Amino acid sequence: MDIKPFRIDIPQSDLDDLMRRLSATRIPKQVVNTDWSYGPDSVYMQELLGYWLTGYSWRKQEAYLNKTFPQFIAEIGRKKIHYVHAKALNPNALTLVMTHGWPGSFLEFHKVIDKLTRPEKHGGRESDAFNVLCPSMTGYGWSEAWDEKGCDVEKVAQRQVALLSQLGISRYGVQGGDWGGIVSPRMALLAPDSVVGVHLNMCSTRSTQDKEEAKEQGVMPGRTAISIEYAREQKGYAVIQSLKPEQLSFALNDSPMGLAAWIIQCFYMWGDIEGDLESRFTKDELITNVMLYWFTQSIPSAIRLYCESLRTGTFGPLDRYVSTPTGVALFKDIPKPKRAWAEKEYNIQRWTQMPSGGHFAALEEPDLLVEDIRAFFSDLR
Repeated sequence: MDIKPFRIDIPQSDLDDLMRRLSATRIPKQVVNTDWSYGPDSVYMQELLGYWLTGYSWRKQEAYLNKTFPQFIAEIGRKKIHYVHAKALNPNALTLVMTHGWPGSFLEFHKVIDKLTRPEKHGGRESDAFNVLCPSMTGYGWSEAWDEKGCDVEKVAQRQVALLSQLGISRYGVQGGDWGGIVSPRMALLAPDSVVGVHLNMCSTRSTQDKEEAKEQGVMPGRTAISIEYAREQKGYAVIQSLKPEQLSFALNDSPMGLAAWIIQCFYMWGDIEGDLESRFTKDELITNVMLYWFTQSIPSAIRLYCESLRTGTFGPLDRYVSTPTGVALFKDIPKPKRAWAEKEYNIQRWTQMPSGGHFAALEEPDLLVEDIRAFFSDLR
């Protein structure tokens, strides 16, 4: 079993190259008073760039990541998978596999990992603890890209199930949002005897053909229950990533500020921020997340997941019923399903409408998310 401990240690030459590129950034001129309505706001991005150049410390963030996340590299099918594996003191703790999404990374879980593994430090009981395993999805971060066609969400799920098997973990729960909300139930379908429960903070379901019902729910009728706002105003990034990802890859892999603008726009659109990006996300969090894509040069393979999943028909709702007990924590998000729709596709055992928080639940409302995860898995351990 080829598993090695891993620590992030970026060469100084890579940092020097990054600073040179950032120093040469050309901020585009924009229409007056458009704010974020045309895309990333140039005033904010200029402010972020100034902080990135003079106030941000990668070495400080690197040390924090290494301290917070016990990291490992395993080899699955000739390709390396990077993952976090934080263990509880409780020897009977259930393993919880938390899968991130786009445009996130394992960094998304930095506020919840200690609460889940050490609940006794946060007002809980040791018996509430989980062993938490967070893979970087194939092609993201230090998980190597698949260099053949067909690495869709099903392939990602297969590789993560294989990782759990290689680690000798035969019983576990799965949790996720965004891509993680699609990969997690697929893991349950692939390993029904191992996965005891599925917890989703993004639930992808089919919509209704009834236009009035769809309008009342705030979604588009048809194959997926995505919000009207997303369908009309926000999905441009997904179209190009689904159709011609390499056309975009050249720009994003070459310009750190371009990469930041592309990623941070999604945080602005989908966070429950009421127009104030930093009400939910710090500059350090936003920049560090971008850095994980930049230093690993993983943005080409990360966005290619859209294209591969579209071409195989695995992008969106599942084509099979998930009989594994499923809990859903509904935050303000891209899909807006009704419970009745979800029950046609999942064995729904818990359905929680959250009072606040958006797409990046673990960053925005870590306490609400942790509480719901604990409650859902309490009878499944």
